[in-house]
Amino acid sequence: MIYICLNAVAVIVGSLIGAIAKKGIREKYITVMNTAMGLAALVLGANVAMENMRSSNYPVLFIVCLSIGGLIGTALRFDQRMERATSRAGKNSDISQGLTTAILFCCVGTLSMMGPVLSALKGDNTYLLTAATLNLVTMIVIASSYGIWMALAAVFVFIWQSAFFFIAKISETFISDELITETSIVGGVLIAAAGLGVMDIKDCKTINLLPALLMPIIFLFIRNLFV
Repeated sequence: MIYICLNAVAVIVGSLIGAIAKKGIREKYITVMNTAMGLAALVLGANVAMENMRSSNYPVLFIVCLSIGGLIGTALRFDQRMERATSRAGKNSDISQGLTTAILFCCVGTLSMMGPVLSALKGDNTYLLTAATLNLVTMIVIASSYGIWMALAAVFVFIWQSAFFFIAKISETFISDELITETSIVGGVLIAAAGLGVMDIKDCKTINLLPALLMPIIFLFIRNLFV
């Protein structure tokens, strides 16, 4: 758990550094950075989804997950709740968009999911240490565009990685390559969608789609009950 806490701290420190750096960056340079970050999210997200789709045993599962997750997020009004939560900071949509992008970047991927599993089962914290380093750098870039509120992503990172850690502790057989694959496909699509929003091409309300990340876990859990 120490290394999971380290990941959360890395997000906070990266956000602080990025927010401080933002004050000395002109608006036109921030715009360029947003564009670069949006392109990176689009390419990385598509790559993650396509790479894992080759190994998927359920090629249409991600569609179902996105649909159900989107319905849940919309019904619970995640986007409106996020805007209200950040209303005091101004530029609500920008903060919500940036925070969603930060959460996806830091939570989706082999490092953030397999790291806690390997730590719980084998005491190997290599993945978590690597993830913390990447989170630090990533948050410096994101916070330099969106500000100090990006530090809130640390809460989501801690909860996400802790969930994988404790699930692995409770059931060594449940966390599998299959679960990582299916979750990564959904996460890759969400990262790409976040990239479209960052570049102002299409506001996909990505925050409403976040529950989709839990759908593969629920699906495989139910499937395992009947296998």
